[in-house]
Amino acid sequence: MNILVACDSFKGSLTAVEACTIIAATLGRIHPGWNLRVCPLADGGEGTAELLTGAAQGCWRDVGDVMGPLPGMRMTASYGWVAPSATAIVEMARASGLVLLDAAHRRPLETTTYGTGQLLQAAVRQGARHILLTLGGSATVDGGTGAVRALGWRFLDAMGQPVPLGGGSLSTLRRIVPPVNRLPEVTVLCDVVNPLCGAQGAARVFAPQKGATPAQVEMLEQGLAHLAELIQEQLGMNVADIAGGGAAGGFGAGAVAFLGGRLRGGIAVVMERLRFEQELRSADWVITGEGCLDPTSLHGKVVSGVLERARRFGVPVAVLAGRLQLNAKECTRAGVRHALSVTPEDMPLDEAFARAAELLSCAAERLAARLHPPSRT
Repeated sequence: MNILVACDSFKGSLTAVEACTIIAATLGRIHPGWNLRVCPLADGGEGTAELLTGAAQGCWRDVGDVMGPLPGMRMTASYGWVAPSATAIVEMARASGLVLLDAAHRRPLETTTYGTGQLLQAAVRQGARHILLTLGGSATVDGGTGAVRALGWRFLDAMGQPVPLGGGSLSTLRRIVPPVNRLPEVTVLCDVVNPLCGAQGAARVFAPQKGATPAQVEMLEQGLAHLAELIQEQLGMNVADIAGGGAAGGFGAGAVAFLGGRLRGGIAVVMERLRFEQELRSADWVITGEGCLDPTSLHGKVVSGVLERARRFGVPVAVLAGRLQLNAKECTRAGVRHALSVTPEDMPLDEAFARAAELLSCAAERLAARLHPPSRT
């Protein structure tokens, strides 16, 4: 049989490449006659730049003295560079990611995307003609205002002074001043469709994950709503209701307003660039997976992208997930033929992370017994 293994990362334990390699190696040991191919995937969040840069045979450019998620942090961060097309691949999580902060330093009123802007600025100086900006895994709720300051935008208060970095100061903003220079074409990859503001917006849905208290959530919501009003009044753009505008603490909306960016589903772009459909055409089965299979997996994520395209080509799908939070009926309705949990229900999370490779291999062994040549009509 022809088996295509196309997994996302298992957050906190295995990269997409590692997960795909483990599954393929396990199946190949059990069924040496099977033709096994791997196509690691990502949806626009962490790991996306690594996959896209590797697939394009690009290299990495280091940038020193980059601001981290908090203004006092300094670090070296990198972006992907594909020389033949002069394309830069900037992953915001590398400079502004939540993983860069321990729990005690998750301060969403203060965190900033400025460091991501420094990576964008470095890419422009390198001569980038096209920029892929991947959103996801951010520690920030500043609407992207920090990032574009590094590119020359100014955000002024009533006294004409720059407002402090961070989402907590957005409500004091009175004037937005664009720079003279224009950016190259920017494509923005995101994995959510949440708008900038409201019940499903950046502050109310994502800020609590970044350490915000209920009072801080409301402060950030008011700040983002105020930012949207000023963008409408001063730049003539309505970004409040853009699908994906709430990605990365409102950076989705900010990228559209300030960078002229085009928002696209990350999984669609990744699949295009990795030529996933070509790999899928000859497959008898496709195996995908991620850390947790839950209702969000079915919208804009790797699993949903695999299911959609597999359905189009009539290829059955099996899923290996760290934890299953969809029942059998929900899996069947979504188009999943087999869904297996990698982690025993009673196993603590830290132990599951430590034994992730072993547990995934065992799950792949169990799955191997269920895979049979499909009958296609």
